[in-house]
Amino acid sequence: MFDVAVFGSLFLTLFVIMDPPGITPIFLALTGGRPAKVQRRMAWQAVAVAFGVITVFGILGQQILAYLHVSVPALMIAGGLLLLLIALDLLTGKTDEPKQTKDVNVALVPLGMPLLAGPGAIVSVILAVQNANSVASQISVWTAIAAMHLVLWVTMRYSLLIIRVIKDGGVVLVTRLAGMMLSAIAVQQIVNGVTQIIQGS
Repeated sequence: MFDVAVFGSLFLTLFVIMDPPGITPIFLALTGGRPAKVQRRMAWQAVAVAFGVITVFGILGQQILAYLHVSVPALMIAGGLLLLLIALDLLTGKTDEPKQTKDVNVALVPLGMPLLAGPGAIVSVILAVQNANSVASQISVWTAIAAMHLVLWVTMRYSLLIIRVIKDGGVVLVTRLAGMMLSAIAVQQIVNGVTQIIQGS
């Protein structure tokens, strides 16, 4: 009732795409300056949002994209542009937004989506669900998805210990580094989307 090969393949694919170690500095940068209780809440909110999005696309992904007439490359470019805007804010220090929506917005966008539940992860899940032709394969696919999100939550939850060591000055440095990393990810995602459109035309 469980296919280890399917589980391992999807888990490793999602680990590379969602990159828990790489998300750590971005999470620290976006949640810096908030109380520890709020930061912990934002960690599980972001993971919950990502899991929800991945689940919806895993079940209804093809139908949603077909209904909206959206191609996968277009989804990649849109996600890349959104990440680029966030990266520019991190690089310039313009990360403030209205206090009443700040915590929720950061947990939802960009942490939940498109950082965690980005086009790469969404497409990988859609294909994995489509190729799972047995009950054992389906169980393995959804177990891999759940396990990956558990790893993401643990990584972000305990990365908060780093803030106690690096203090405010370190957070500023991490913010700038995260901005550079995020801008590179965004540009690469846009380039991949454009390349796929050109190759498909």
